[in-house]
Amino acid sequence: MRQSDDAKEAFCQRAREWAERLDVGTRAIHIRPMHRKWATCSTAGTLSFNEELLSFDREVWDYVIVHELLHFFGPNHGRLGKSLMRAHLGDYEPAANRLNDLGSGEGGG
Repeated sequence: MRQSDDAKEAFCQRAREWAERLDVGTRAIHIRPMHRKWATCSTAGTLSFNEELLSFDREVWDYVIVHELLHFFGPNHGRLGKSLMRAHLGDYEPAANRLNDLGSGEGGG
């Protein structure tokens, strides 16, 4: 299922806004079909997001985007990662739970 170009552009714009806010240099942002993850990032600054995310609201977008961008500071899903998520998003768990309930991704990357 292909999402509209408007939704893709809105998502990419949101990712660019968060990257600027977190002072993370990104080289490219891609939205593509992904079978097992919601998103991935590379050390070269490339972010890839599952196109299924386009059907969610901004709260979920922000959760996945921030989660991936924080990987540039460290590949941490532990206490530090959760603290950083909370510092930037507040109560992010409802958005995370919605994604985890679907089972397609692995919690963001």
